[in-house]
This record gives sequence, structure tokens and C-alpha cells, in this order.
Amino acid sequence: MYGLVNKAIEDLVCSRYGEDVWEEIKKKASVDIDAFLGNESYADEITYKLVGAASEILNCPADQFIEAFGEHWVLFTGKEGYGALFESSGRTFKDFLLNLPSFHSRLTLLFPNFRPPSFQCTDVTDDSLRLHYGSTRPGLSPMVFGLLKGLGVLYNTEVTVTQAARRENGADHDEFLIKFRRH
Repeated sequence: MYGLVNKAIEDLVCSRYGEDVWEEIKKKASVDIDAFLGNESYADEITYKLVGAASEILNCPADQFIEAFGEHWVLFTGKEGYGALFESSGRTFKDFLLNLPSFHSRLTLLFPNFRPPSFQCTDVTDDSLRLHYGSTRPGLSPMVFGLLKGLGVLYNTEVTVTQAARRENGADHDEFLIKFRRH
């Protein structure tokens, strides 16, 4: 994963729990990197180790931490200079979700080794849609919940999400039913 992901994990932990806790998490994860470079590629194992250590030290289930990270990720990347990319991908929550494939295509121009997840929207109505999510990386579906919450904040939209299919239960991809209403 790119260093931007690990920087966002660091930002989440430091902003909520302090730098001492971040250092403790890095030590527990056996990650001896002083500063992650946003556009540098790091082994996925580093990110998974950081999440596992954060879960243990914060006494928080990994799924819960990953979901909180997903919400933080949307708001963090907006601060880190990618806000214009969000804005160009849709003026509403629904438009952004419909444009996720092209959003990720643009990211591959910025990050050459980027392996984006796949997203597809079906059953689209004025206030709901079905989001199909696939990834080569296991265990990240809780992040989608968080991403959707963060996008709701970003687009001033009330969002309700239920998971209709789970890859870990034998489905070939994760599927989310999303209802939304602009404030």
C-alpha cells in the first residue's frame, strides 16, 4: 500500500490518542519507519501489522478500527491535497459513488503501482443504490462502511448502510445497500 495510507493511520491515532500511543503501536507492530512517504509503495504487511497492533493497544476490534480509519481516510486525504480530486468526481454523494471507477482510474495516474478496489453501483434510485465492492486485499470491507460515513460528512448527506453480501461468507464480492438523504 502507499505510504499515504500509513500516514493516515498515524494521523488518526495521533489526533485521537497522541503520539506516544502511535510510537507504542509502531513498536508492537515491529515497524521501524520514522516517516512514511505518501507516494512511496510499502508492503501491505506493514499496514496490516499496524492495524493489528492498534487494535490490540487501543482495545478495539480490528473491524471497528478499520471502519474508523475509512471515515478518517476520506477527511484526511481531502486535507492532504486531494480535495480537488474529490470535487471533480461529483457534486453529490450519489454522483461521487457513481464516478468511483473513473476516480480510481485518475488515481492510477498519480500512483503508478496502485491496485485499486473495484466499485460498481446498481439498482440506483434518487435515494438509494447497491454498491458492489471487490478487492485483492482481504478484510477491508469494514473500511467501506467508514468511507461511506466520511463521504456522507463531506457531502453533507445522511447515509445508512447495510451489508447484503460478504466475501468472507462465500460471496464473490461484498455488496452494500445504501440509503442517503441530503441535509
